[in-house]
Amino acid sequence: MMMFVKVAELASFSAAAEQLGIGRSLVTRQIASLEMYLGAKLMVRTTRHVSLTSAGHAYLEKCREILGLLEEAESVVMEERSTLRGRLRISLPLSFGLRRLVPLLNEFCRRYPEVKLALDFSDRTLNLAEEGIDLSIRITDLLAPGAIVRKLGECRLLTVASPAYLAEHGTPRHPGELEGHACLTYSPQMTNRPWTYMINGESEALYPPFRLQANNGDALAEAAVSGMGITVQPDFILEHYINAGQLQVILQAFDASPLGIYAVLPSTRYMPQRVRALIEYLSEQLAPQEP
Repeated sequence: MMMFVKVAELASFSAAAEQLGIGRSLVTRQIASLEMYLGAKLMVRTTRHVSLTSAGHAYLEKCREILGLLEEAESVVMEERSTLRGRLRISLPLSFGLRRLVPLLNEFCRRYPEVKLALDFSDRTLNLAEEGIDLSIRITDLLAPGAIVRKLGECRLLTVASPAYLAEHGTPRHPGELEGHACLTYSPQMTNRPWTYMINGESEALYPPFRLQANNGDALAEAAVSGMGITVQPDFILEHYINAGQLQVILQAFDASPLGIYAVLPSTRYMPQRVRALIEYLSEQLAPQEP
């Protein structure tokens, strides 16, 4: 049953075998045996893809319910033993993960020594079911439709430049003046990504010409410190440079709304207690601090 669900979610015998750590031939035989036992065709196979029949869709729904109940029952027993255990694979954004989450996750491991964490640092948008991810942490203002999330906190995007750059090229007083400046832009897929500002009470997306483009905010912050130009980065990357006087915040009157920090789950299935405990812990640690 578990093997069938894995093949259905990944739409691939090979991917399912790899995640389960077994041979593809074993997966193929087990699914064939299941179809023979049920007397129904569950999957249609091609050389590149696996799709479900109508019977397969109905069977998948019931299998998920049963496996969810089984996982819940196991978690109840573990809770009675007062020990969280098991493996968690977590997807983390690179800079935020390294700066803010790794220290928190280290403390979580100390609290729950029988929980094993596998960390995947990536700024890419992942298919959590296909990648076998139990929990993803994402910073965004645009969630996918139907996404199962829990908001953990917020971060602000700040526009900054080095004092030396501003002294030489002048300080823009309005976002429209960025056209005349060297801009250092973040883009995870090397496309021209907009900078968003609140202008006359409305959110406006601008596409300033870039001098440097990168898919890593730390690299762009360092470039700004060296005087290469103006960049927009989240506060958790910039705070050290701002406090040290290496970068100066500009255009604050036009700052866009904060981005949300979210825990994203792969499905609506029962949430294991170890996942629930991690989300609650991160929510406590990342919640805005009262002044």
